[in-house]
Amino acid sequence: MSEAVPSDSYPVTDRNRVKRLHERGRYDRASVHAILDAAMIAHIAYVIDGQPYCTPTAFWREGDHLYWHGSSASRMLRTQRDGLPVCLTVTHLDSLVLARTGFNHSTDYRSAMCFGTARIVEEPEAKARALDAMIDRFYPGRSAELRASTAQEIKATMVVGMEIEEASGKVRSKGLSDDEEDRPLPIYAARYPVVQVIGAAEPCPHLPADMPVPPGLAGFTAGRRLDELMLESHRATFGGE
Repeated sequence: MSEAVPSDSYPVTDRNRVKRLHERGRYDRASVHAILDAAMIAHIAYVIDGQPYCTPTAFWREGDHLYWHGSSASRMLRTQRDGLPVCLTVTHLDSLVLARTGFNHSTDYRSAMCFGTARIVEEPEAKARALDAMIDRFYPGRSAELRASTAQEIKATMVVGMEIEEASGKVRSKGLSDDEEDRPLPIYAARYPVVQVIGAAEPCPHLPADMPVPPGLAGFTAGRRLDELMLESHRATFGGE
């Protein structure tokens, strides 16, 4: 059974409701999409013949649809041809939290969980657009700069799409949370921020010496946070949806 929710939120059901520490739950599209769009890799869980699997893969979002790709020889992707229920998740680890008790050790994080039915994108033009979108989602405008894919390359790649039927986010950002009576204890406690950052580019040695960095990669500078860069790239490609 689903609860009545605002039109800008995903429906809340027994499947996606945050049951533990429910105050950390997020169901509005803006919060869920921000968590998804800041990520580059998702984990996709599914069941084939009673056996559970979970596959990490690059993914992207367009509106309320999620897409990912893989080899046409993939068992997971071939099984999805007629539609396969899946759960797609992403997680950002934002800090390590060391408290004065084992019970209060924690992490700060942002996570999202999305449910839907995955189906293969078969129509040739839609598949070609999706493959370009996969490149542009991470590197804005880059697909137009590349050699066109060959028929064999397109044939070897399978694209899967999933409408988000239900979704929830979960966020912890409180840092240290020792019990008041434990704070005087002479035990070291701290929060260690954790971030992924872009390193310095290592250009191909076969590039001409005067080859400029394409405009779409202007944000790829050493030290930039990956999650912020991914959000920026998504907005540059798809706008503020």
